[in-house]
Amino acid sequence: MRKDTQRLRGLTISGDGKGQVGHAGGVHLQLLAERMGLPDALSGAMARKGFVPGHPRGRVLTDLACALVLGATSMRDIRLLEHQRPVLGDTASVSTVSRTLGEIDELQLRRIARARAEVRRRVWTHLADRDQGFPWITVDGQALQGWTVLDSDATVVPAPSEKEGAAGTYKKGVYGHCPLLAYCDNTGEMLAQELRPGDAGANDTADNIAIFEAAVAGLPWQYRKKILFRTDGAGFSHGLLAWIADAGGRSSPSFTWEYSVGWAFTEREQAAVELLDRQGLWEAATGPDGEAREDAFVADITGLLGNLTGWPPHHKVIVRKEPLHPRYVKDASDYEKKHNKRYQTFATNTRRRQPAWLDCRHRSHARVELGIRDSKAGGLGLFPSQELKVNQAWLLAVALATDLRAWLQLLALEGELARATPKTLRYRFLHVPAVLVHGQRRRRLKILY
Repeated sequence: MRKDTQRLRGLTISGDGKGQVGHAGGVHLQLLAERMGLPDALSGAMARKGFVPGHPRGRVLTDLACALVLGATSMRDIRLLEHQRPVLGDTASVSTVSRTLGEIDELQLRRIARARAEVRRRVWTHLADRDQGFPWITVDGQALQGWTVLDSDATVVPAPSEKEGAAGTYKKGVYGHCPLLAYCDNTGEMLAQELRPGDAGANDTADNIAIFEAAVAGLPWQYRKKILFRTDGAGFSHGLLAWIADAGGRSSPSFTWEYSVGWAFTEREQAAVELLDRQGLWEAATGPDGEAREDAFVADITGLLGNLTGWPPHHKVIVRKEPLHPRYVKDASDYEKKHNKRYQTFATNTRRRQPAWLDCRHRSHARVELGIRDSKAGGLGLFPSQELKVNQAWLLAVALATDLRAWLQLLALEGELARATPKTLRYRFLHVPAVLVHGQRRRRLKILY
């Protein structure tokens, strides 16, 4: 065997790298984006009169999103796509990527949001046409047929002080930004995103309504009628609940919007809990499989909280108690430490449901933290520029990357890969090598395992 070649499964791999394709799984990602029409839609949204770029801006933004899925952490990592050059051709340079992000202003952000919504309509049509149908959320073994579930949360992204918008955050000793994000729990997509200064309030009513408005605008029309909005206690406000209960001002009776949001556990709620303990009014909490959770209980305490007029119709408050796990002791209140129990309350306007079922549904909101974790593994963990405008465009690219990864797993993968984390997906699928084979007037990728 020659020194500069190696034979593998009948294929000859040359030491000079010719015909070899690294990160071959990324080719599938790019082709999926093209099949859904994402690059063209973005190019149309970013078009400027009298300006004809050498690299269509929608293609550049899509390439950056694909690079983020492959593991990019900076603009320079666009070079990851050089691995696919034999298949997909040239990609934009680092300077072109930088110029593209710098060109995205507020007007283009709005136009891009509309373009993403149009592409999402196409993707969701394919999802509904799958053998298993659209991915409805399941609670206690029951599918929430027809319900779109939206989760919002804020997260901290550390940054040095010279970055525009960086400030002290709610995490002690952490300086940076506090983006607000909205995910669709059905699909795992990031529907809306807003980059905010680090000192932005988590319970700012205007911000929380705006992020949910943007998320709803990104949904296909038929999926806007029955929506469950979920957020934690930090994002809760009276104004937000009123907006949800009013279906965002929509007067049509065909719109049914509900909320399931965190609720403060104050002395009033503590008194209700003590009454429940004395009278034994708790019921067993259930897990995702419908089985009772060990030593976990729930109860409806709406009638024990006194006057709740002014809240939306059918407003109710549910409390859950469970053993105080060591991981929560640090943040536990004195009341919780005294009773060695963890108490959590949430509010909802859902009617005719048992507290245990409502609690199981609300606890699923924790999946938004997994979505943020995966987004941070796909570019959200570090903003590349000192300019807030460029970093907002980077956050948009992160949202596109989150969507592309979700589409790939929902439409093209199955089994463990369909549920894999970004790191596992890269290791087992996206980063696999391949050889480009020519023959019979066709080019084929032979994956090397």
